[in-house]
Amino acid sequence: MINKTINLPNHIRLHLYITKRRRQPRDNQPLLPSLDAIKSTRKGSKFSRFFRHVFEHKNIKKAFGVNLAMVTATAAFVPSEASNIDFVEENVVVEEKYAVLTTQKSIQYPVEKVNITQGYKFYHPGIDLDGITGDNVKPFMAGYVADVSYSGYGYGNAVLVDHGDNITSLYAHLSKIFVVNGQEVNLDTIIGKMGTSGRAYGDHLHLEIRDNDYPMNPHVLLPR
Repeated sequence: MINKTINLPNHIRLHLYITKRRRQPRDNQPLLPSLDAIKSTRKGSKFSRFFRHVFEHKNIKKAFGVNLAMVTATAAFVPSEASNIDFVEENVVVEEKYAVLTTQKSIQYPVEKVNITQGYKFYHPGIDLDGITGDNVKPFMAGYVADVSYSGYGYGNAVLVDHGDNITSLYAHLSKIFVVNGQEVNLDTIIGKMGTSGRAYGDHLHLEIRDNDYPMNPHVLLPR
């Protein structure tokens, strides 16, 4: 309330009493205004009147105040690094795994020292490998023993190995044989010893590789 006294001419006094009308407390007002309350407001559009009433409501202000306080309090306990976690490279541990690759040969010459004294020709269906009697002879590829023969003629003492896919190999003129029919052999198996059995001129190994029982050039399969 405002109390004001004004002195006018001719000994006249004017006493003014100005009282400000109190608005209805927001606590007693509904959150959503009625249609009559919106119409009674003179200032602003109906749309703005509606939202002004809602956001000026005391309960809404309390809700905003509480949520703001919770956000502020939560932020105080969050480490400052958390907001930059995508950019902190030192926190990322990269584990590198390396695959260990091993190579294993699947084809080899049947003797340790390779010295070819006679190559493959139409009248010589294989190759002759020089050496001395007693040198180890191994299969050129893994397989199983298909036949073992002992003879003083032709191929002499010989071993036939089946490698699958219709591929076989013959090792002739052996001095000794260490395998039997049906035995599985690999690149480390010693099938016999080099010699001069059969029709042989000097110590050597006669090697034939066959495809469907037909001799083929061994150099097609042997290592270069």
